[in-house]
Parts: sequence; C-alpha cells; structure tokens
Amino acid sequence: MTNQETSPISPEAARILEESITSVREALTGLKYGNVSLTVHEGRVVQIDVTEKKRLKPN
Repeated sequence: MTNQETSPISPEAARILEESITSVREALTGLKYGNVSLTVHEGRVVQIDVTEKKRLKPN
C-alpha cells in the first residue's frame, strides 16, 4: 500500500467545497424517495438535480 500525498487546497477552494457540501446536504434534507445527481466540471460541482418521487397509497 502506498501513501498518496495530498496537496493543501487554497482557502478559496475550501470555501467552494464547503458550499458544495452544504448544497448537497440541503438537497437531501427532507427527501424521502428520489435521486440527487451532481454534475462536476473541472473538479467542481456546477449543478445539482433533485428528482423527488411521491409514493401514493393504494385504495
């Protein structure tokens, strides 16, 4: 097993990462059934799609 060195990220990159994580958390909050899809471009989350499914009770 090899150790991979991780380069420190800039404060701006850390802020953007935290904003992305917060946005994903908000998308998941309250979602009971469905999908959350992330679009990443050049290593950054640029779009979050949320598809919520509603389950109907049979009569």
